[in-house]
Amino acid sequence: MYQVIRRLILTDCRCWDPDSQRSYQDLFDKLDTNKDGKVDVAELRAGLTTMGISFRKGAAQKIVSSGDKNKDGGLDFNEFNKYLKEHEKKLHLTFKSLDKNNDGCIDASEIKQSLEELGMDITQEEAQTILQSMDIDGTMMVDWNEWRDHFLFNPAHNLNEIVRYWKHSTVLDIGESIAIPDEFTEEEKTSGGWWKQLAAGAMAGAVSRTGTAPLDRVKVFMQVHSSKSNRITLLGGFKQMIKEGGVASLWRGNGINVLKIAPETAIKFMAYEQYKMLLTPEGGKVQTYQRFMAGSLAGATAQSSIYPMEVMKTRLTLGKTGQYNGMFDCAKKILQKEGIKAFYKGYTPNMIGIIPYAGIDLAVYESLKNAWLSSYAKDTANPGILVLLGCGTISSTCGQLASYPLALLRTRMQAQATLDASDKSTMSGLVKGILANEGFFGLYRGILPNFMKVIPAVSISYVVYEYMKTGLGICK
Repeated sequence: MYQVIRRLILTDCRCWDPDSQRSYQDLFDKLDTNKDGKVDVAELRAGLTTMGISFRKGAAQKIVSSGDKNKDGGLDFNEFNKYLKEHEKKLHLTFKSLDKNNDGCIDASEIKQSLEELGMDITQEEAQTILQSMDIDGTMMVDWNEWRDHFLFNPAHNLNEIVRYWKHSTVLDIGESIAIPDEFTEEEKTSGGWWKQLAAGAMAGAVSRTGTAPLDRVKVFMQVHSSKSNRITLLGGFKQMIKEGGVASLWRGNGINVLKIAPETAIKFMAYEQYKMLLTPEGGKVQTYQRFMAGSLAGATAQSSIYPMEVMKTRLTLGKTGQYNGMFDCAKKILQKEGIKAFYKGYTPNMIGIIPYAGIDLAVYESLKNAWLSSYAKDTANPGILVLLGCGTISSTCGQLASYPLALLRTRMQAQATLDASDKSTMSGLVKGILANEGFFGLYRGILPNFMKVIPAVSISYVVYEYMKTGLGICK
C-alpha cells in the first residue's frame, strides 16, 4: 500500500558510542545528574543534549513513558537497561528486514527497494540522502552499529514508524476539501488506528474552520456582491456584516461547514480505497498518477454526496438576520421555492475544480520536497516541522490559486436565488459577464481573505491535530 511519510523517518541523531561509554551503566550514571537513582524526562533531555545526541521533539517523554513500569515518573537503572535492550532487539529486526542480501549492511538500493515495497517511490538520490544521514564512516553503507547508534534514542522501532516522514498530510485543513485523501498502512487499518487519525483530522478541521470563519464569510460576501460598480474591501465587508447582524454574524454558516467534515471525510476515505483497488493491478503498487486519479475520483464522489450541504452553507453564509432559522429551515425553504435541483447549483464548476486543485497541490508538494532534498539535505533527511508545514501550505495555496475562478463561479451559482434576475446565468454566461464587466481579475474577487486564512488555518489544524493524537493515544 502507498505509505508516504508522516513522522520522522530519520532524525539528525548520532547516538552514544558504545566503545567510549563502555556500558549502559556508565550512560545511566551520566544522565542521573541529581544521583537519586532515577532518570526523569528533564534529566534525559538535558543529558542527551549535553552529550551532543540530538533527538526529535517528544522522544525523551516517550522513552520514559515506555520504560517506566512502576509509573513513578522516572527510570531506575533496571528499567533504563531493559528499555534499551528491548529497543535494540526491535531495531535489529528492522535492520534485518532492510538488509535484503544479508551481508550485514544496508545500501541505498536496499532502502529504495524497502520503500517501494511499502508503495513509496523515491529516486536513487533521495535514497542516498537518507543513507548519508546515518553513514558515520562515509562508506555509503550502514552497518548494524551505525543503524543502532542512529536510532537508539529514537522511540521509532519498526519500519512503519521509521518510514513516516515525507507525508503530504490532509491534516492541513485550509477550508477546502478536495485534496487527495490520506494514506494508511494495512496495520493501521486492521488495528483501528485509521479512524483515530481521521477523527483527529476532523476535529482539527472543525477548530480550524471555526477560527477562520469570519475570513471565510467575508470571502463569500466579496465573491458574490463585489464588483466594479460595488467595490467591497476587506474592512468594508466586515463593517457591513457586523452592522447587519452583530459580531456573532461573522460565524454565520460555520455550523454546517463544520458538520459536513465528518461525512465527507468518511466517504472520501472509503471511496479512495475502492478506486485504488480498481485502478491498480492485483498485487501491484500504487503509482503516483494512479493515486492522483483515485484521489480525484474520491473527491468527486464525496463532493457529490454532500454537495447539498455546500449549497446550504453558501445560502446561510450570505443570509440576513432572521432569514433562516438554522440549516433545516434553510433546506426547507430552498426545496419549497426552488425545488430539488437548487441543491446542485454550481455542481459543474465544483467538479471541474477538483482536477486542477488536486493535481497542482500534489505536483507542487513533490517539487518542493525534491528541491529541499537536493539543496539542503546534506547530513540529514529531516527538514523539521516548519519545512513540512511550509511545503503543505504553499502547495495547497497554489492549488487554490489555480482553481479559484471555478470556486467563484460555484459560489455565485449557488447564491443565484439571492441575486437579481439579471445576475442569474449559466456557467458560461457568468464567465462572459465577469470578463466583460470586471475583466480577468474579476474571477479572483475575494482571494485576499482566502489567502489570509491559509496560515492561521494550517497552524490551528496542526496544533489541534497533535493534541488530538495524544488524547486518542495515536503513536507518534
